[in-house]
Amino acid sequence: MMGESISILKSYISMINKYPIYLYYLYNSVENSIKYLLKKLLAMKLFFSLLLLLSGNCMYAQQKMLAATPPMGWNSWNKFGCNVSEQLIKQMADVMVSNGMKDAGYEYIVIDDCWQVARDSKGNIVVDSVKFPSGMKALADYIHSKGLKFGLYSDAGTGTCQNRPGSYNHEERDANQYAAWGVDYLKYDWCNADGLDAKTQYTKMSKALKNSGHDIVFSMCEWGSHNPWYWAQGVGNLWRTTGDIVNCFDCKEKWGGLGWVLILDEQEGLEKYSGPGHWNDPDMLEVGNGKLTEDESKAHFSFWCLLDAPLIAGNDLANMTDTTKNILTNRDIIAINQDPLGIQGSKKLDEGNFEVWTKPLKGGDYAVILFNRGGIPVDANVVFSSIGIKGSYNAKDLWNKKDMGLLNKYSGTLKKHETVVLHLYKQ
Repeated sequence: MMGESISILKSYISMINKYPIYLYYLYNSVENSIKYLLKKLLAMKLFFSLLLLLSGNCMYAQQKMLAATPPMGWNSWNKFGCNVSEQLIKQMADVMVSNGMKDAGYEYIVIDDCWQVARDSKGNIVVDSVKFPSGMKALADYIHSKGLKFGLYSDAGTGTCQNRPGSYNHEERDANQYAAWGVDYLKYDWCNADGLDAKTQYTKMSKALKNSGHDIVFSMCEWGSHNPWYWAQGVGNLWRTTGDIVNCFDCKEKWGGLGWVLILDEQEGLEKYSGPGHWNDPDMLEVGNGKLTEDESKAHFSFWCLLDAPLIAGNDLANMTDTTKNILTNRDIIAINQDPLGIQGSKKLDEGNFEVWTKPLKGGDYAVILFNRGGIPVDANVVFSSIGIKGSYNAKDLWNKKDMGLLNKYSGTLKKHETVVLHLYKQ
């Protein structure tokens, strides 16, 4: 009888647990009678969880969602490419702690391509001993000692994008090696994969990581070429939605690289596939790499936060300006990205060069981005009800750190490529 009851309770919890965050969102946005019902449902979930624990069945309690909010960290590729080393990675970890980024939520230090050189006679991946003389286990231990997490790169094909050994047909061996080293995050690319099926290959590595005995966030980097948003939930924790980002506002390279505004355009319609533990990834940040203006950098960072994108910095942390640091560590903007509801923002108004995007937040709040993508100033006049936000809200301008009082509309002028980010809340 007890076993049957536990089974029923587990089934009920599974049903409720699938969308707990959306229940919470509804609880904060519907009428009192429905609020009461949802409050009871949420309370029942907690009660049933306690019953399972008391029964000695800890399966539910042991389940841990990886990447419950979008991952935050740093990756070596955008700035350093193949010029990676043990010394560089340690330096980036040290600076992430000392400059306030760790306190702002950044935690992953990820080495991209070029750390590996071969496979040994048993098929084990071989680390470049010149660049990483202490080995990956010692480097991971160092990063962990700083209160940070450690990430590596591999590829689903026979070789990486820089023609180092890929993980094809070595998925289990590599996953177990990463776990032994203490790797917490794997970026998994899609070069040298001609003739392979993306879903099959990414699922193989996903299963290998899950069976490794160590929690490893799985970042799928197949450039959105196989529409992963349709099938990758449960396979990866995040998946690329476009080709590679390049360090510009709206340029397009012949090889396919895109400026961040063009990548932004490709995110429309993907918001329904994103949520806690499974995020759309429009690629890493170019903030601080020298070619974006301050306003363009603020806009880039603002949109990645509104899109619930992973916030993976790609600049030289040890030599960045105060302006760059202040952008990357703006906690009010980061809070939009890390909001526990995990509802990706979407475009609500498009008038050519002037756009408005919104994102629902915990407690019935909203984030609103007003964006001038054009080359000349634009008048921004928006009544909130026209973008689906009814009533008046207290408003705060998050870049200027200015309280604006009770508003039901916004009026102002935006400079070239300028962004205004508002937090609308009721108290």
